[in-house]
Amino acid sequence: MTDNGLPCLDLLEATPGILRGLMSELTDGDARWKPAPDRFSVAEVLEHLSHSEGHCYRMRLDRFLAESRPEFEPDDAQMHLHLYRDADPEDAFDHFEDQRETNVEYLRGLPSEAGERVAVHWEAGEITLNQMLHEWALHDLGHIRQVAELARARKYLEGAGPLGSNYQLEP
Repeated sequence: MTDNGLPCLDLLEATPGILRGLMSELTDGDARWKPAPDRFSVAEVLEHLSHSEGHCYRMRLDRFLAESRPEFEPDDAQMHLHLYRDADPEDAFDHFEDQRETNVEYLRGLPSEAGERVAVHWEAGEITLNQMLHEWALHDLGHIRQVAELARARKYLEGAGPLGSNYQLEP
């Protein structure tokens, strides 16, 4: 690992391994389980991460570097729900992992000054690449927490028997 001064790269690089660990005991059925019709399954979270990796983050990264003050519209997962339904968890994870590896490798090759590049986000206003990297990490951590909560509810709560009664899960 090279430290080029850009923030959050270690976390972005670690995310696939963290997710793989959380999913290590989940069956395909567990990964496709939805706690409620309006909630995501692990498979849908993975498909969302895969989609966001290329169609949001990499696209924005490329535009940050190629354009002067590019403009970004908000990216709302709700707009893409139809893409996430019936996702195959392994295919989604593999695609996400491949894209993430490529993106982190690319980011590690950039000079630290690249983090100061500016774009205009239609909702947030002026942002820097460094700020987007922090938001990318926030996004990852939110979905890591979501996958952990889904795994807790699907795989471990029932097996804990009466010991699980004090847990307030919100998958």
